[in-house]
Amino acid sequence: MPSSTTTETPPQHQGGASLSHGLKQRHLSMIALGGVIGAGLFVGSGAGIAAAGPSIVIAYTLSGLLVMLVMRMLGEMSAAYPSSGSFSAHAERAIGPWAGFAAGWSFWILLCTAVGLEGIGAAHIVSGWLPGTPEWAWVALFMVVFCGTNLAAVKNFGEFEFWFAALKVGAISLFLILGVLAIAGVLPGTDAPGTANLSHFLPHGGNGLIIGLLASVFAYGGLETVTIAAAESENPVKGVASAVRTAMWRIALFYIGSMAVVVTLVPWDSKDVVTNGPYVATLDHLGIPGAGQLMNVVVLVALLSAMNANIYGSSRIAFSLVERGQGPGFLARLSGGVPRLAVLTSCVLGFVCVLLSYWRPDDVFKWLLNMIGAVILVVWIFIAVSQLLLRRRVEREAPEKLVVRMWAFPCLTWVALAGMVTIFALMAREPDTRVQLYSTGAMTLVLAAAGYAWQRVRAARA
Repeated sequence: MPSSTTTETPPQHQGGASLSHGLKQRHLSMIALGGVIGAGLFVGSGAGIAAAGPSIVIAYTLSGLLVMLVMRMLGEMSAAYPSSGSFSAHAERAIGPWAGFAAGWSFWILLCTAVGLEGIGAAHIVSGWLPGTPEWAWVALFMVVFCGTNLAAVKNFGEFEFWFAALKVGAISLFLILGVLAIAGVLPGTDAPGTANLSHFLPHGGNGLIIGLLASVFAYGGLETVTIAAAESENPVKGVASAVRTAMWRIALFYIGSMAVVVTLVPWDSKDVVTNGPYVATLDHLGIPGAGQLMNVVVLVALLSAMNANIYGSSRIAFSLVERGQGPGFLARLSGGVPRLAVLTSCVLGFVCVLLSYWRPDDVFKWLLNMIGAVILVVWIFIAVSQLLLRRRVEREAPEKLVVRMWAFPCLTWVALAGMVTIFALMAREPDTRVQLYSTGAMTLVLAAAGYAWQRVRAARA
């Protein structure tokens, strides 16, 4: 049953202190814009192209449509009930404390692990520039820098993300401009490729398209950060509404557009697409000097941006959970409007993941990676179910809060849920993703059971 005790005000610390509101509208706008340009797009899309060929454009379009629906649902709830807990707080309000517990802590584990993974990726790039330097030392340096900025004030996080996002947007925009000019045959030194590279649209049949689809789904992770950050902005409702309303063109332009440019200009079966990445392969094909190092800088920025955002997001999710009575109280202590112990804890967990990648890469670390493999899909399920339940309640109790509305409700919500179930079924078909699906499912069930038991204990005490 839905919880009747969840408050509708932003989380506040005991004694009246609350999270600061140091993020400006320009921060939120750029976080929303840059949030769709993640490391997954630059790093992981090559394997998807190798499997799906030119049909990767279809894969990114299908998964992009699903993500647009998820963001619209999340935006509707976050505009009505701004909270640093985002979907976790919405799940608690709509379904019950156990749902908020499971969604929140599973996402926290995902973000903390991702902090470590992104640190490893960034360190690998830098150590390639400076051979002989230990990767773990670079990870530690990045961790200290971003932990420090997140400890100081939320506006520091906002400023870092503003400039990181500006660099990513500038780089991908330049790539798209060069690509379109080359396709049109007006870029000096290049000839229009026509449709020569698109002739084998489905080189590996439907199975290749499925693999490309699964790869594309997980490239979209990280869009949820803007709804978490909105709770600490000057105008949370306006910030969420603006970010959600522009999500469609951002996804279409940056993801689908760049995939279309790559497969039009470069043969899908080129080894460079996988070994060097699709963006480097495309720039090399166009004869752009220093393309490899240029894209390495962009990928480094994307990794550091994601690292910074995930430290922030994990600390706010943990803070919100504890404020709602679903975690150890020390994580909710505020200093200067910042949950500093939550920031430190998230960073420590992230660095533990890094150490595990060195100490136990074949068992513990591999198990951890499998466990978080499908968390984002579980979160999307909670978002869709929560929106189905909350929409009716808001329409009945406070219709003025529906600043953002889900399109064609409830039909498209059900369509999105059907899409998520289909992706789960496709994951069960593939050996590589089946283990992730079952491992994430087991973790989610354990967390849901723990949340339900804690809910019963609290009810009995009350």
